[in-house]
Amino acid sequence: MTTLPTTGHAWHLVRRPNGWPVPEDFALVEFPVSAPAEGRILVRNLHLSVDPYMRGRMNDVKSYVPAFELDKPMTGGAVGEVIASNDERFSVGDHVLHDQGWRDVADVNASYATKVSAELAPLSTYLGVLGMPGLTAYAGLFEVASFKEGDAVFVSGAAGAVGSQVGQMAKLKGASRVVGSAGSADKIKLLTEEYGFDAAFNYKDEAPVARQLREAAPDGIDVYFDNVGGEHLEAAIGSLNVHGRATLCGAISGYNETEPTPGPRNMMLVIGKRLRLTGILVGDHAGLKKQFVEEVSGWIRSGELKYSETVVEGLENNVEAFLGMLRGANTGKMIVSLPA
Repeated sequence: MTTLPTTGHAWHLVRRPNGWPVPEDFALVEFPVSAPAEGRILVRNLHLSVDPYMRGRMNDVKSYVPAFELDKPMTGGAVGEVIASNDERFSVGDHVLHDQGWRDVADVNASYATKVSAELAPLSTYLGVLGMPGLTAYAGLFEVASFKEGDAVFVSGAAGAVGSQVGQMAKLKGASRVVGSAGSADKIKLLTEEYGFDAAFNYKDEAPVARQLREAAPDGIDVYFDNVGGEHLEAAIGSLNVHGRATLCGAISGYNETEPTPGPRNMMLVIGKRLRLTGILVGDHAGLKKQFVEEVSGWIRSGELKYSETVVEGLENNVEAFLGMLRGANTGKMIVSLPA
């Protein structure tokens, strides 16, 4: 019989960031661990997710997801191994996906855990390409943006967990041209040489984003998948063709601003071009999950769809991984891995 741990460690938010978060906004806190109550399971976490949306949860504002409470464990996607179960649906040794991340041991309501298989795919992929980011890409491109064969597509933040999948999925479904933006020469090379993008540009170069986009897509674009906002959204509105569609997924360029971010200055074009700009929350598209897993896992097995992960080792480095992700230090999905 496995001896259960008596203590665990979890990251708390101890003060709300003003602008960019700093390590002093967080604290790693020890907590007692006991056997799970009825209907619950105890999980040793193996992989933890850090995602851009978590920055918004650090602000005390009303939003689509509740703010993190101060001096309480933070939450987020995680995959782990069941080490004790008080629910007939789960056995010791099962691997599960759940939302009690930012800690090494999790006491989880079994109704909110999902079994995952290490035989079908590496466990970390259930936090990335086969998880929430992958479904966001799939739903945002095909359902929200109504992608159709022959569309020209522009993706900002194209080397990230969501953007890298959007571009590849568009190519697999017959896009006429796929363009991406990213923040380094290495990421540009990855997009064009590994992921099959037709063109990519470095938004940190001196040339304005709008000019670089026009050069990369001289015939305009039909679909824009926005992970960045700001200058990128304004540039995309300028390049979208008549009846173009934009999926607004994120606006990471403004997440750490202390003053309101100015909106695009060319919104009048939305009227004349009859554009459609639509926000996406992945939770609205749960009905696509089965289709998504079947199709995307097939692409992964065949080698048609590639993915990257940036792995940081150790719970003690969870905050640094999160801050690195906000700075764009990751290629693909940022994962924090814990010892088994």
